[in-house]
Amino acid sequence: MRWRPLAGLTRHNLGTEALAGVTLIAIAVPLNIGYAQIAGLPPTAGLYALIVPAIIYALVVSSRQLVASPDAAAAALVASSLGGLAVAGTANYITLALAQAIISGVMFVLAAVFKLGFLANFLSKPILIGFVGGLALDILVSQVAKMLGVKIDSGGEFVDKVSGLVAGLGTVNAASVAISVGAVLVLVIGRRLARAVPWALVVLVAATLLVVLANLEDYGVAVLGHIDAGPPTLTWPVISWTAWLQLIPSAIALTLVSMGEGLLVSRSYGEKRGYPTSPNRDLLAFGLSNVAAGASGGFAIGSSTSRTAAMDQAGSRTQLPSVIVGVGTLLLMLFGTSLLEDIPSPAIGAIVAVAVVPLLGIPEFRSLWKLDRFEFIVGASCFLGALLLGPIAGIVIAFVLSLINLARRAANPAVDILSANDSPDSSLLPLEPTVTMTAPGVIVLRFAAPIFFANVGVLEDAAKKAVRKAGPEKVKHLVFDLEAVTDIDVTGAEGFGELCDWLKEKSIQIHFSRMRPELRDGLAHFDLIEGTTSFGTNRAAIAAFAEAQRHLEEK
Repeated sequence: MRWRPLAGLTRHNLGTEALAGVTLIAIAVPLNIGYAQIAGLPPTAGLYALIVPAIIYALVVSSRQLVASPDAAAAALVASSLGGLAVAGTANYITLALAQAIISGVMFVLAAVFKLGFLANFLSKPILIGFVGGLALDILVSQVAKMLGVKIDSGGEFVDKVSGLVAGLGTVNAASVAISVGAVLVLVIGRRLARAVPWALVVLVAATLLVVLANLEDYGVAVLGHIDAGPPTLTWPVISWTAWLQLIPSAIALTLVSMGEGLLVSRSYGEKRGYPTSPNRDLLAFGLSNVAAGASGGFAIGSSTSRTAAMDQAGSRTQLPSVIVGVGTLLLMLFGTSLLEDIPSPAIGAIVAVAVVPLLGIPEFRSLWKLDRFEFIVGASCFLGALLLGPIAGIVIAFVLSLINLARRAANPAVDILSANDSPDSSLLPLEPTVTMTAPGVIVLRFAAPIFFANVGVLEDAAKKAVRKAGPEKVKHLVFDLEAVTDIDVTGAEGFGELCDWLKEKSIQIHFSRMRPELRDGLAHFDLIEGTTSFGTNRAAIAAFAEAQRHLEEK
C-alpha cells in the first residue's frame, strides 16, 4: 500500500483529532512516568519516549489508530532483564536501556525487510495472556508497595518483592495509603461515570495539590522529585561488545511481545474501522521508533492497547494525536518540569496499578478453563514462568509450549473414510461409524494435514485399520483424498511408501484424488506416483471403478 502520513486527516475531523491529542497527553504523561519508574529509569526516559519516537512512528505506521509507547509489559521486561547487569537508576543502567531499545528497533526493521511478521503468530492468545499476566502481577506488587509507602527492591525477583512487602507492612505510611485509596476510588468510579474524562490527570493534579498544601512530604509521603528540564538530545550508547550481546535475548523478547500484540491490535482496528493496514510497514514503524528512543533518551517502545482503545472512544481515526503528544510533551519538558516534582509516588502507583490489573487476565483465564483445559495449562505455565523465572525464561517457555501445542495438533489430524450418497451435486461425506467402505470394493480416505514425521504413523494406522475392518479380500481400491495435504517430508514419504507396499501386498490398487500440483511434484520426487491413478474428484474415482466393474462383468 502507498505510504501517506497522517492518512484520514481532513479539515472536517481536525478539531476532533486535536482534542483527542490533548486527551492522550493527559493519559500518557502520568502513565509513562510510572512505567519509567517500573523500568528502573528516571521519569525523563518515559517522557522522552513520547517525543521523537512517537512522532516518527505516527508518520510511518500504516495503522491510523494504534498508539505506540512504552507499556507495563515492556517496562517490566526492561527492569528484570537489566537488573542483573547494572544497578537500576545508574548511568550504566540507563545506557543499557538505550542500547536494548536500539537492538529491538533493528530487529523490528529486519523483521519488516524479511517479512517475518508471521513469527508473532507463534504467540497464541493463551500464551500472550499468561506472559503479560505474569509480568502484570510482578508490576502490581511493586505498585502496591509504593501505594503503602513501603520500600522494597523493585528490581528484585517476584518472591523477594513479596517477602519485602510483607516484612515492611509494619512501616506502612498512613498518608500514602489515604492518597492511594482516594486515587483508586476516583479512577474506578470516575471511569464508570464519565469515561471521556482523563481521570489519571485529575488524580495527579489533586494529589499533588494535596501534598503541597498539606506539606505531606514531611509526613513520609514520597514524591517524584527533581526532573531535568530540556529537550531530548541525540546520543548513542557506548558499551562493550559483550554488553551488546548480553542484551540480545531480552531485546528478542521485547520485539516478539510487541510484535504479537501490536500487529494483532493494528489489524483488528483496521478491520473494525474499514481502512487497510500493512504489517511490514507497522514493523518498520516500530523499528524506527525504537531506534529513535534509544538515540534520544527513551526506552523500548511497544503498542498500547489501552491508549488505542481510549483514542478510538474519543473518535480519533488518525495518528495526529500521537504527533500532538510529541509536541505537547516537548513543551512540558521545556517549560513545565517543575510542575511534576511534587507528584506523590502513591498516586503514580495507584494509576499504574489500576492500569495493569486488567492485564492479569483473570476473565480470560476463566474463559480458557471453560473452553479448553490444555490452552489453560499453556497460559498458566507462561504466567508462572514469566512471574517466577523472569521474562526471558517466560518467552522461551512460551515458544516451547507453542511448538508442543502445534506438534500436538499436527500429529493428530482428522482421518475420515468418506461415503457417497445418491445426490450427484453433494460431496462425499464422512462415514457413519458402522459403515466400512465408501462404495463396494472402494475406500476413499481423507487425511487432513501435511504428511510429515510426526503424523505419518497416524495415516498408516488409519489406512490399515480401515482395510482390516472392511476385510482385505473385499477392498479392491483405496483412494487417498489429498486436498488438505500440502506437503510431504522425507520421513513422511518413507512411511507412506511402506503403507503403499503393504496395500500392494493385499492386492489393493492405490489411487489419489484432488491432489495439488506441488504435492504431485513432491510425490514424484519420492517415487510414490508410479503405478497409481489420479482423479480430479472422489466421485469421478468411484464412477470410474463402477464403469470398469461393469465392463468386466459384461465380458
